[in-house]
Parts: sequence; C-alpha cells; structure tokens
Amino acid sequence: MNFAVSTNPWLRLGSALVLAMLLAAGLASNASAQTPEEAVPEPPATAEKPPAEDLSRPMGPPDPFNRGTPRGSMYGFLSATREGDYERAANFLDLRRLPPEQRDSGPELARRLKAVLDQTLWVDVVNLSKTNEGRSDDGIPAWQDKFGEIKTKEGYTTLLMQRVPREGDAVRIWKVASSTVAIVPALYAEFEPVWLEEWLPAFFFEQRYLEVALWKWVGLAVVLSFASLVALLITGTTTRALGAIITRRHEGVDSRIVELVQGPVRMAWTVILFGVGYRSLGLALGFADSLRYIERLLLVVALAWFVFRMIDLGALALRVRAEERGNTGVLPVLVPGARFAKIVIVLIGTLAILGTLGVNVSAAVAGLGVGGIAVALAAQKSLENLLGGINLFTDRPVRVGDFCSYQGEVGTVEEIGLRSTRIRTLERTVVTIPNGEFSNLKLENFALRDQRRLWTMIGVRYETTPDQLRYVLARLRQILLAHPRVTADPARVRFVGFGAYSLDIEVFAYVDTADHTEFLGIREDLYLHFMDAIKEAGTGFAFPSSTTYVGRDDGLDAEETRQAEARVAEWREKHELPFPNFPDNIHREVWNTLEYPPPGSPESST
Repeated sequence: MNFAVSTNPWLRLGSALVLAMLLAAGLASNASAQTPEEAVPEPPATAEKPPAEDLSRPMGPPDPFNRGTPRGSMYGFLSATREGDYERAANFLDLRRLPPEQRDSGPELARRLKAVLDQTLWVDVVNLSKTNEGRSDDGIPAWQDKFGEIKTKEGYTTLLMQRVPREGDAVRIWKVASSTVAIVPALYAEFEPVWLEEWLPAFFFEQRYLEVALWKWVGLAVVLSFASLVALLITGTTTRALGAIITRRHEGVDSRIVELVQGPVRMAWTVILFGVGYRSLGLALGFADSLRYIERLLLVVALAWFVFRMIDLGALALRVRAEERGNTGVLPVLVPGARFAKIVIVLIGTLAILGTLGVNVSAAVAGLGVGGIAVALAAQKSLENLLGGINLFTDRPVRVGDFCSYQGEVGTVEEIGLRSTRIRTLERTVVTIPNGEFSNLKLENFALRDQRRLWTMIGVRYETTPDQLRYVLARLRQILLAHPRVTADPARVRFVGFGAYSLDIEVFAYVDTADHTEFLGIREDLYLHFMDAIKEAGTGFAFPSSTTYVGRDDGLDAEETRQAEARVAEWREKHELPFPNFPDNIHREVWNTLEYPPPGSPESST
C-alpha cells in the first residue's frame, strides 16, 4: 500500500491531534497497569503536557483547600485543627477505604489524628514537597510522601500522604493516606485515655486552647492542687530535718531555720511533684516543652530563694555570735556582705535561666568577664580597700575600742568601715587610714595582752659592800614574791653589772593586769617598797657625780650598814643565803605576804 503526504494543512492538524490522543491513552493505560493494589489509580490525562508546564500546580481548576501539594495539604489540615474546625479538616483525609457507614466520622478522625500528632510528632511542613509530583528521593512510591514517623508499642509507624483524584473532576490532590487514616483509632487508643470519653462530655475534648484540650487543662489544675497539698504536708518534715542537720542538734531545732527555709522548700516540692504529674497527661509537644522551661525556671528561682534564706541565716548567726563575744566591729559589714552575696546569687541564677532558655551563656560569661576586668581596673583602689576591710574583719588584728600601735603612732580604734579605719590618737585627733593600707601595716594590739611587764634598772652607790648588795638583792626578790599582783615566773632580780657610777641591779617581772592605769599603781607601790629595801640595807641610789675621796665618806649610815652585814652573816651561818636563788622554804614563807594595796591607802582595808 502506498501512502502519500497530503498538502492540506487542516488534514495534517487533524491527524496530529488523533495521534496525540492515542499516545496519551496508551500512556494512561500503562500507568494504570503499574499501580499497586493498595494505591488509588492515577486519573487519565486529557491532553499532552507541554514541556514547559509548571508541575507545582495541579491540573484543572485550583483546589479550594490548597491540596495540590503535600506541603499545602498538610498546612491546611494543621490550620483547620488548630482552629477547631474539624469539618474542614476532614477534607484532608482519604476516607475512601473506610466502610460507607463510617465515612461520616471524618471530623472525629481528624480530631483524633491531631491529638496523636500533638503528643508524638512535630510535623515540619517546610520539608514537605511543594510540587504536585511529590518527592522522588524518599524511597517510597511516587504517589506517596512521608510526613512523619512515630514510636508505638509495636515499633515505629510511618505516617503517609497520598495523591488521589479529587471528587467530581479527578484533579490530582494530596490527602492523608487511607492507610494512615485506618490506624488513627488504634494510635488514639494508645496515646489518649479513651476511657475518659465514656463519662466526659464531648465538649471537653473538642474545645482547645493553646493546642491543649479542655479536659487536659482541668487535669493540670487538679495536678497542681494535689502537688501543692502534698508539698505542704512534706515541707514541715523536710525543713525540720534540714534544721537538725544545720544546727547539729537532735532536739530543740531553732524555729527560725524552719521559718526561713519553709517557703523555698515548699515551692521546690510543688514544682517537682507538678512536673511528675503533668507528664502523664499527654500534653502537646510544644506546650509540654514550654512547661518544662517554666519548671526549670521555677526550680532555679526556688534554689536562689533557698540560698538567699541561708545567707540571711548565716548573717543572723554571725550577729548573735559577735554580740555574745562583744565583737561589735563585725556588725556593720554583715548587711553589705549579705547583699553582695545575694547579688552574686542573682547573677548566677540569671545565667542559669538564660541557659535554660537556650541563650549562649558562655558568650554572656565572656562578656561579663571582660566587663569585670574593665570595672576592676577602674575601681582598683576601691576594691583594694574593700578587700582590706574584709581582711580586717576576718583576721581581726584589731577591734573597735582596742589601743594599738601603727606606723610608730598609737591610738584607739573607733571605727572599721568597708573603705577605711578611724583611730583616735593620744592628742584626741582622728586619723583615717584606707583599709588597703592599714591591713598591710605592722599592728601592735595592746588590748590583747594579758599581763604587763615590769622592768627597771636600779643603780646603787659604789660604796655599797658586797653583803649590803646581797641584802638588797634578797629584799627586792622578797618584795616581788610577796606582792599578790606579781607573777612568780619569772620574777627576777639580778646584779648585772658595774656602771660608770653605780652598781646595776635589773628587776624583771610580770604584773597580773592588762589595764594600764592599774599597772601604774602596782608599779608605783613596788618602787616604793624597793626604796624602803635599799634604805634598810644602809646604802643609797647612785647618781651621776664626781667624788673626791679625802677620807671616809660619812654619807652612809654606819649602824644600818652594820645591821645589814650582820643579817647576811646570819643567813650564811644558817645556810639560808638566798643566792643564786631563794630556797623553797623561804620562797613559800614569803610568797604573797606583802599587803597590797599598801596599808593606809583608800583601797586598803587596814
């Protein structure tokens, strides 16, 4: 058979259209033959697509629900369920595999699917395909796309969307796959308490606020009330146990400890119990995450509150101890010290809260470090004085009211502040010294000594005979031992040298008093007894002079000299010579026998 090409253009155009229709019908039949048994057949094409056709738009009239792409369809479903419009949400579910008598349950299935997604899956709509063809690189058939995967008791379950023909015109649209719709009741039964629906009205399940059903809001209120009640019951026991640990006593726990820590402990218990309770309600993922943030925030606040109370308790304990010991100088630093500690706790708590909210805390800490260095450099002297004041309060080399020596000067400490120390001098002026400088000085605290030293050098005349000198030494030792305010060890009287114009006797002892005025009176009484002893020995005090010896110096009492020498001779014969030390019997005999205050004085009873 011979074929000739017609030159009629209309005939050529008609032939081309017939060939195109036949080719399209053949392609459609091939596609239908390749569709799996569980998949819905593709609608036949009515015309050949031009090469430049935009595949992101469905063929035919636009879909009123924007179901032309997986992304648009899922976005529409989620939007409808968030608004509580489950009638509209049912249009995004493929209900064709359900029995005819169950196809009217689309709104209820939409509600249940949304409840399951809220608890188990955050649907990332942005990652879904925005073309009508769907994704081709996900390893599943081209007419299906995966929008999530959830973990159930039997393992992981894949949730699918499927391309189906639209009712009426067979335009290709996307819905939640019928296989996924079929398992919605089983998923709902696993993740939601279905038994509640038997006795609660449907209103409690249909009404939602912040993606949470009304019955879950009621459950949150019940859990919070129960947590508050239980926390109230166990807080008393917890705080008493904590008080016993702090005070280290088994009985009589200080009630102030319980009062101070009761608030933060109760708050912490309430938050912990509420956190345990609300996790059993199956809240939406986003709402549950928000509650977890609030839970951590409240725990940080409770901990900071507890530390604040511990700081107040510590300041109270330090105040009581300082008042008992009379250390009133530490009281002015307690309030600013407690405030500074609280500021540090606030900064740490703020960083912890920022870290809970997802803020880069390391960057904030680095910024604070740089800022702290700048502040420290700018306030170097102030910080030095502050640290010096803290050292004075902790080491306590001097206290308010102490008489001390500093830089070769003496005075009484009147005030120790955070920046400086004030001292009243002997001239009754006030010297103010910065604490940074004062804490580095060599401080001599006269108020802390328990005894006063008695030391003097007595010079007697060279005309004194050895026995006279022995008598003087013995009498001076007797006076020291006999005085009730002189300590026995060491009470020392020694002949120590030959001076330019005197025989030198050193007297060394400690007077049992710390009061300067009282020490002056005791020393005066001892010196007067020393003068009497030297006079009894028949000698006298030496003084700078030049003596020309022409004959015997009649300035000495011959009779008293003779008596002193006789007394020493008697000691020698009886082997009672008190050299180099007093015998024990004589030591006991003369110990504390001298009257003081001396007879005749106003303080004396005789």
